[in-house]
Amino acid sequence: MKIVSEIKYLLKKEILLEWRSKYALNGILLYVVATVFVCYLSFRTTPPLVWNALFWIILLFAAINAISKSFVQESKGRLLYYYQIASPQAIIIAKIIYNILLMILMSVIALAFYSIVFQNEVGDKPLYFVAVILGAISFSSVFTMISAIASKANNNGTLMAILSFPVIIPVLMLIIKLSKNAMDGLDRSVSLDEIGVLTAINLIVITVSLLLFPYLWRD
Repeated sequence: MKIVSEIKYLLKKEILLEWRSKYALNGILLYVVATVFVCYLSFRTTPPLVWNALFWIILLFAAINAISKSFVQESKGRLLYYYQIASPQAIIIAKIIYNILLMILMSVIALAFYSIVFQNEVGDKPLYFVAVILGAISFSSVFTMISAIASKANNNGTLMAILSFPVIIPVLMLIIKLSKNAMDGLDRSVSLDEIGVLTAINLIVITVSLLLFPYLWRD
């Protein structure tokens, strides 16, 4: 299919550009390492609830820093080039997939480094890892679409903060609850509702992105 080949081409382009510049990867790595180190100097030891909350705060701001520039950093010439070679659906899907891959990589690295610095026992490590992956996917899908909307406004930073707040807060509450269940070692059946709701939210956000982005792209 034409759209599949377009997505592959655009995704390859995103990965190659990131590999050459390493702007997002190095920037987020520096942010995560520095933030975790500052937290370690400030707290030294943390109870499980604080450990979990700090981790998601760090990951949330890392996602904002990484994904907010998805469309803002694109020049007008490059956007015009995209307009000629690909459909808007292929562009938004490629952006979402790339941001998901980037956030999963950064989340795994952040979790590994955070667990080394702040040693804390997690009751169900596989379930906590699932929560981290779902969180990375949720942050990526939500912030990618909001970044596309905000890029059409002059004051895109303020608009992105306003638009993302009502969407990301319920997602963040579900992720924190799911990860807390994992830390407490509760039976996995208790967390099925949170997993199902997060999956549904991700599907809805991606579907809405596919429906709305073509109208943004025409402008």
